[in-house]
Amino acid sequence: MTSDLTSWPEAEAIVQVPFHDVDLMAVAWHGHYLKYFEIARGALLDKFSYNYQEMKDSGYAWPVIDVHLRYIKPARLGQKLRVLAKLVEYDLRLKIAYEIRDEATGGRLTKGHTIMVPVDIETGELYLGTPAVLCEKLGVA
Repeated sequence: MTSDLTSWPEAEAIVQVPFHDVDLMAVAWHGHYLKYFEIARGALLDKFSYNYQEMKDSGYAWPVIDVHLRYIKPARLGQKLRVLAKLVEYDLRLKIAYEIRDEATGGRLTKGHTIMVPVDIETGELYLGTPAVLCEKLGVA
């Protein structure tokens, strides 16, 4: 189900690279980009009222099972980053695309995506379908 949405949900977050995220060269350590993705992903999930607490309340956990990152330019100490998260698939899984840009110049620093799948909290089993609650939240039920 990738064509039923009239407009794909997206959200942005502004992150300033803190001292504790950088190495000796004042460059953000590569693992912290996932944290920046997570901040934007939370804002995106809030946009369609299906954040982590609401997921849990609906009976599903949505673990990230795949991550792809492409580093283009480094983020540096004190730099303000604009992190965009956009839902690009929701059938059987949530695929969210990300882009990190320098807020001042608009230059692209990083892009990537994550894939999350529904897991029934009670059984711990992968749910082989698209949960109705997700379709309702997205307005495609």
